[in-house]
Amino acid sequence: MILEDKTILITGGTGSFGRKFIQIALSRYNPRRLIVFSRDELKQHEMSIQFPDPRLRFFVGDVRDRDRLLRAFEASVDLVVHAAALKQVPACEYNPYEAIKTNVLGAQNVIEAAIDRGVPRVIALSTDKAVNPINLYGASKLCAEKLFVQGNAYAGGRATRFSCVRYGNVLGSRGSVVPVFLEQRQTGKITVTDPRMTRFWLTLEQSVEFVIRCAELMQGGEIFVPRIPSMKILDLVEAIAPGCEIGFSGIRPGEKLNEVLISQDEARHTIALEDMFAIYPEMPWWGESKRVEGKNLPDGFAFTSDANEHWLSIGELRRILDVS
Repeated sequence: MILEDKTILITGGTGSFGRKFIQIALSRYNPRRLIVFSRDELKQHEMSIQFPDPRLRFFVGDVRDRDRLLRAFEASVDLVVHAAALKQVPACEYNPYEAIKTNVLGAQNVIEAAIDRGVPRVIALSTDKAVNPINLYGASKLCAEKLFVQGNAYAGGRATRFSCVRYGNVLGSRGSVVPVFLEQRQTGKITVTDPRMTRFWLTLEQSVEFVIRCAELMQGGEIFVPRIPSMKILDLVEAIAPGCEIGFSGIRPGEKLNEVLISQDEARHTIALEDMFAIYPEMPWWGESKRVEGKNLPDGFAFTSDANEHWLSIGELRRILDVS
């Protein structure tokens, strides 16, 4: 097990994913040490109260600060989970320099610090918005993906390896539309951008377990994509706020009607496994022998939220969300 008796550092560790990762790692696995690296000392203090475990350590720092990352990675880190990012689409559009500094230059800093400190494995979190991006957030995450894949070339003969996981919207994460709908239902009216909208969905727990599994499988250079279901935005409304009036505000700048997790071009160098896909680099430095056994995808394949084989029903959404 990749976490057993190991030291794991998670950047952005006080976010929704980080908190769930810490909870699951402490309760189900047996890490030697868990290091939370984040900018927010108040949230770190709150986490220390929520998880009073001597294996949990905290570093106040920013991924923009390479020297601080070097110091944090000195602690014989076995695995880095890179979850730190600016991810609110409107905020990234309004503050583009800040998005680049965190999402792109921060990714470069993590890569360089990991190589310099000999961290064996680094796995970065990405998003469906990195595929055919139409907003700065998606473009910055696409760039970060490229950095982490190509970072293996910079590692050269050293032991450090980099991979990514890419998935869709996470139920229960900060910024999710679910709490917005829960608040709006008290007024009797729900605001939806466009009735045709579809999205990929998974739970926080599923996202954490997927990252842990991929950290075990990774050889370096892969982008792992889970086979997750889609949902229709109107079904989500019906699950959360049945009977409420629905108003349509129009699609927002930088927003897509449907999301893509694997493009047709990527599908040509992607392997299908039972519960995930693995996108492999096309670069000559990456050895074919590292591929896991799986099925090639057919010509023209794309994994999109509107053409998914698995859809969440209203009943399934209610059970997942535990709403009444």
